[in-house]
Amino acid sequence: MRGKRLTDGVARMVHLISCARSAGIVGLWIAAAATAGSLQAAQTVWKPDKPVELIVPDSPGGGQDRTVRVMQKILQDNSLVTTPINIVNKPGGNGNLAYTYLKQFNGDGHYLAIATATMLTNHVLGLSPFSYSDFTPVAILYGEYIGLAVNSTGTIRSLKDLIERLRKNPDSVSFAFGTSLGNANHIAIALVAKAAGVDPRKLKVVIYKASIDATTALMGGHVDVVSTPTSTYAPIMATGKVRIIGIAAPQRIGGEFASVPTLKEQGVSAVVSGYRMLIAPKGCTADQIAFWDRALAQVAQTEAWKKELAANDWENNYMNSADSRNFLDARYAEYRKVLLELGLAK
Repeated sequence: MRGKRLTDGVARMVHLISCARSAGIVGLWIAAAATAGSLQAAQTVWKPDKPVELIVPDSPGGGQDRTVRVMQKILQDNSLVTTPINIVNKPGGNGNLAYTYLKQFNGDGHYLAIATATMLTNHVLGLSPFSYSDFTPVAILYGEYIGLAVNSTGTIRSLKDLIERLRKNPDSVSFAFGTSLGNANHIAIALVAKAAGVDPRKLKVVIYKASIDATTALMGGHVDVVSTPTSTYAPIMATGKVRIIGIAAPQRIGGEFASVPTLKEQGVSAVVSGYRMLIAPKGCTADQIAFWDRALAQVAQTEAWKKELAANDWENNYMNSADSRNFLDARYAEYRKVLLELGLAK
């Protein structure tokens, strides 16, 4: 019975098609389908069709330059970008030379620049006219949490010791960091002072040209506390001359810092990251951003990228464009609040 019903149904379909053919409907349907297929084929997904430029607000050999060159190699070796990728170094002016150059290419996804949290803090401080909102956030590539360290032979042995000493006499502790007031290193210190009930503006700070210089001063007993990304400490941990008393991370990080408690574990609610991100010009299309979301997500999963992160104690917390924008919105508000408390922002 079931087979008979199926046969009858097929017969009715053949009859209807035959009637439609006589009326020219099938011909029209086929023509329309063919036209739709041609239009769909013509609407190709965006991908680079000319050389890509990766813009670096740093000299060749610097940290940001190294990150971009590693990324360039992975993109090319894995055919994630099939056109040439050129690295353009534009150091100077607190990154403003690089960002001015990027701003020329409104709506063009062939141009990307690397940037750090300093882009946000410099804008809050009035040191730069550019913020992340003047561009299209493309990705947070990785994070590097700030660690507080003391001399291993000094009288400050723990975060608790530091807080107690600050409460008694804020001026008795010297904090050192690179490379400018109001950056992520400074913000980490301010949050510790705030948790201790101390006015962050009363802290004694010493600014060095580079974080490694501040750490060298710490080992020599010239300053009491250093605030810097954890990778700065990696080359000197084996000397035994420094003790890291807390890391401003949401949870303990791995590797040689696995035994170091976070600030949160010790009662200071502070998460401060020195991250690196990619930005594109304003006005990029959804298709352009979708391409870079796919390509960079694949970069973040390669063994070459993971090896680079592990070698530098960087956190693999890649974020796509949408998540990056939300992250930066939150960080900007946080930085502004702290820098206002420090009396550095208006």
